[in-house]
Amino acid sequence: MWTAKSRLRCAVAVLAVVVTGPATSGRAADDIVDTAVANGSFNTLAAAVRAAGLVDALKGAGPFTVFAPTDEAFAKLPAGTVETLLKPENKEQLVGILTYHVVPGKVPASKVVSLNGATTLNGQRVDIKTESGKVTVDQANVVQTDVQCSNGIIHVIDSVILPASDNLVATAKKAGNFGTLLAAAEAAGLADALAGGGPFTVFAPTDDAFAKLPEGTVESLLKPENKDKLVSILKYHVIAGRIYSDAAVDGKEAKTLLGQNVRVSVGDPGTKINDAKLITTDIDASNGVIHVIDSVLLPQDKVSAHEARQMIEHAISSGARLFNAGHHHQCAQIYTETARKIVSFGDRMPTTVTRDLNVALTQASHTHCATQRSWTLRHGLDRAYFAMQSN
Repeated sequence: MWTAKSRLRCAVAVLAVVVTGPATSGRAADDIVDTAVANGSFNTLAAAVRAAGLVDALKGAGPFTVFAPTDEAFAKLPAGTVETLLKPENKEQLVGILTYHVVPGKVPASKVVSLNGATTLNGQRVDIKTESGKVTVDQANVVQTDVQCSNGIIHVIDSVILPASDNLVATAKKAGNFGTLLAAAEAAGLADALAGGGPFTVFAPTDDAFAKLPEGTVESLLKPENKDKLVSILKYHVIAGRIYSDAAVDGKEAKTLLGQNVRVSVGDPGTKINDAKLITTDIDASNGVIHVIDSVLLPQDKVSAHEARQMIEHAISSGARLFNAGHHHQCAQIYTETARKIVSFGDRMPTTVTRDLNVALTQASHTHCATQRSWTLRHGLDRAYFAMQSN
């Protein structure tokens, strides 16, 4: 039986073999561009780099890891593709393709085989697979590795890899199971922003996810008079920036465009966003990434400053009576429970309110005297009360 370690050693060994001819290790003094030009097998790539205006960048300090397609790799593209990409009016598209072949940092073959993906300078992520000693980057085979350069390293691939060219809306349309989400985005006036802005990370509920909502909910939300509520719900599914699943899990929570946070948790049923199960991850689009979820995320209702002030007024009224009667411990308990309740509202409260109450709770927790605890918490509640009056 092969162990995972033995398979890894085998993959590294296979990667070290030059498949396409004599080894071209590159001289340490040569940068990535000069190494590629001197090799003689990357004429199309070199021409593309010049047309894209990336020569100076790839001759810079780096370090960079380049998955470099050979001339034969470019020749596999449909007839006329290269010529079209080299035209000045297509420079932006060409830059997007070339930067999709470059990963920041120096990643040798020994590390590549342990990865399942890597984020490129394009912003999108390439998939990396190692099976039976064969390594692929997206659908391209790695045929030569560890060509050393002064500012990085080159791994040779046998096909040109292409980033996602469809925006978030077009990607969702092609998937075929986000009809309700797309209709909601149109009704909320957010479709254009999701198509042209970004980058964004979208936790996308499927049509089946929307079908779980109580009967009539979707129809009600799509009415013009409920547009504000629909906008809030949809913004609660979107995060600024391109955040892949591993980073989302590491982060534990993320702030949405609505301003409220979503929780990310990992358990036996799998990864969840709040209470929605993550069923497909890391679907790249030209302006972001989609993670598919099986339930619609519903933001928490805002707590008005008036409601929170009423809570504080009630706590102080009850606590003051207890304090004046000599029941300092019970008074501190009421103040503590009220402060914790308001803090639990999180970003539904002004930042200054949450900060002041957290400070008071921390200070009170280090005070053994019930009398002092009561006064510490009372001062915190007073500050929070007046902060809510000014917001």
